[in-house]
Amino acid sequence: MSSQAADVVRLLTVRGETLAVAESLTGGLVAADVTGVPGASKAFRGSVTAYATELKHELLGVDADLLAARGAVDPQVAAQMAAGVRKALGADWGVATTGVAGPEPQDGRPVGTVFVAVDGPFGPGSGSASGGKVEALRLNGDRAEIRRESVRSVLALLLTELAGEHSGNERAQDTEQNGGF
Repeated sequence: MSSQAADVVRLLTVRGETLAVAESLTGGLVAADVTGVPGASKAFRGSVTAYATELKHELLGVDADLLAARGAVDPQVAAQMAAGVRKALGADWGVATTGVAGPEPQDGRPVGTVFVAVDGPFGPGSGSASGGKVEALRLNGDRAEIRRESVRSVLALLLTELAGEHSGNERAQDTEQNGGF
C-alpha cells in the first residue's frame, strides 16, 4: 500500500464517493494498492483487468473501431476505459492504465509508452475536460519499474483531480483528526 493509495481512500471516504479501476499493463496492481489500505471497502467498488484488447471493448465499452485503428495503447482508449469502468461498476470515479511495459513494443508503440486516465464527476469550472483527463507518459526502466510508475502516476492524477474538487470539508475534518483547529 502506498501513501498515495491511502490519500485516495481517505479523500474518497470523506467525500462519500467511490472508485472503480480499469487496468491493462498494470494487471491489477492499482487495485491491489488501493485495496491494501485499511477501510478501502468504503470507497473501492471494484476493478476490471482487461489485458486482452478485445476485453477493452467487450467489458469496458471502448470503441471497437478505435481499437482496430489505433490499438490498445492510445490516449482515447485510456479515457474510454476510465469512463467505461466507472459506468460498468457504478462508481463516482474511474481510473485506467494502458501501455507497453515490455519487453517488446506493442501497436507500434515503444516500451515505456503509457497512458493513464481519470473520469469523474467533473463539474463546471473544475478545470477538467469533459469526459475526463488523460496523461501521456514515457517511462524508462524494466517491466516492473514501468508498471510501478504507471500505478504511481494514475493515483497521482486521481489525487490531482480530487484536490481540484475539494469542498473544503475534508480539509477541516483532516485538521480536526490531527489535533488542529
